[in-house]
Amino acid sequence: MALANDYAEITPEILKGGAQEDRGETARMQYFIGSIAVGDLLKSTLGPKGMDKLLQPMNLEGPGGGMNVVTNDGATILKSVWLNNPAARVLVDVSMQQDAQCGDGTTGVVVLASELLRAAEKLIDQKIHPQTICLGFRKALKVARDRLDQIKFSRILDPEKFEEDLLNIARTTLSSKLLRVEKDHFAKLAVNALLRMHKNLDKDSQDASSHLNLSLIQIIKKPGGTLKDSYLEDGFVLEKRIGVGQPKRMTDCKILVANTPMDTDKVKIYGVKVNVDSFEAVSALEQSERDKMKKKVNKILAHKCNVFINRQLIYNYPDQLFKEAGVMAIEHSDFDGMERLAACLDAEIVSTFDTPEKVKLGRCDLIEEVIIGEDKLIRFSGCARGGACTIILRGASTHVLDEAERSLHDALAVLSETLNDGRIVCGGGCAELEMAHYVEEYAKTIAGKESLAVEAFAHALRTLPGYILSNGGFDSADVVCNLRAEHSKGNVTAGIDIDKGGVGDMMHLGVFESYKSKLSQICLATEAAESIVRVDDIIKCEPRQRSPGV
Repeated sequence: MALANDYAEITPEILKGGAQEDRGETARMQYFIGSIAVGDLLKSTLGPKGMDKLLQPMNLEGPGGGMNVVTNDGATILKSVWLNNPAARVLVDVSMQQDAQCGDGTTGVVVLASELLRAAEKLIDQKIHPQTICLGFRKALKVARDRLDQIKFSRILDPEKFEEDLLNIARTTLSSKLLRVEKDHFAKLAVNALLRMHKNLDKDSQDASSHLNLSLIQIIKKPGGTLKDSYLEDGFVLEKRIGVGQPKRMTDCKILVANTPMDTDKVKIYGVKVNVDSFEAVSALEQSERDKMKKKVNKILAHKCNVFINRQLIYNYPDQLFKEAGVMAIEHSDFDGMERLAACLDAEIVSTFDTPEKVKLGRCDLIEEVIIGEDKLIRFSGCARGGACTIILRGASTHVLDEAERSLHDALAVLSETLNDGRIVCGGGCAELEMAHYVEEYAKTIAGKESLAVEAFAHALRTLPGYILSNGGFDSADVVCNLRAEHSKGNVTAGIDIDKGGVGDMMHLGVFESYKSKLSQICLATEAAESIVRVDDIIKCEPRQRSPGV
């Protein structure tokens, strides 16, 4: 007993002063409340009739202040909201991972993880150990994955049907986005862009993993017109203008892409002061700098290129030298645009020019200046990497265009995964309800407390279709009960007809989703829920003290 008392006196001194520790029921309350709150924040955005969130920055006076964002994309919302709860930040990381892997499903994965934790909280209140809950969740996940694998299908061997499936997947993805009003139009844009790239790369590459590179698809936003005015442009379009006096059109292009300073004026660069006693000395200094620049331009011309694209500025004198040599010079291209352009042209980005024989030049059939809206841009046609294209987005405002870009990126990412993978599942809550049905049947075969965790997993899966219906203004309890009855009868394609608020055949309605995205959602959500349920102690360490002047 004395030893226990001594230990109780020592324990508070283990942590350094300033650190905080919450354990037991207090810790559980913190992470359950935080994770459930994140799910409640996002669940109203779920589904085709989900609501949007207006994100307003707190600092309206700073750089970029006042730039509001209107979106229903889960990853965008969670990236923009600062969360202090550690469990909530785990769900943010899960959403980011889902976005990076599949592009879509960022809201669903967080809501499912939140519902699993809501169920786990109730089970812990019933004195069920967290390890028992985690074991039940893992068993339920295995059953759900097996059933999802059984109901998947693929028609990749039939090009016409597979293209129609891709259009349906794009429509399903865009149905919950801003672009839902023109989902047919944008679904065709996205599918045509990816199929064009896929067909060209099949001819050029034997490596299936390199077939689809989304960096070959450029998205340019131009305010004006309506969303339906958006279109697909052949070739890569760069948001720059060809310089004054430069040729506006060039064929059979050999392109050197560089990131190098085109000014040798060390006085400007380093702030050096030079004292001279005559105008002749100034003239000699300027001539020396001009000679250095001419030498650099000659090194560039030794690459036998007829187009020079530089990340940095090209000053007047080197620009004049390029004109005299008949070389088109394009300056000050943005960094992301340069990376994409180099990928499309199959070129290297260089910064030194001493070994021209080792530099890989980019190639394209035609470079010309085009007018889009009220702006002049540069179009590269017939690029070395076939399938390069540009989607020109038009819209009423920058807010609309930003959200349209996010929506289109999600659709392109999902379609890219489906083209590589080929496997598809029915959407509209169909997959979740079918998995929930089999998990629930499996729970009846298990003895002990694990069965309660398995049943809770099935209930969490069924909440997703319920939220989709509630967001549409329908009676979720009634429709979900009808859907459960249909799946009990073996109708594996029964799902939500969101237009009628009832039961529909997803195969007939063409509501499809990516198999890989759905699988990723349930796996990531379960792993996140398990990692949080196992926590029994939260320790907040004191911030590291910096030395003065650091």
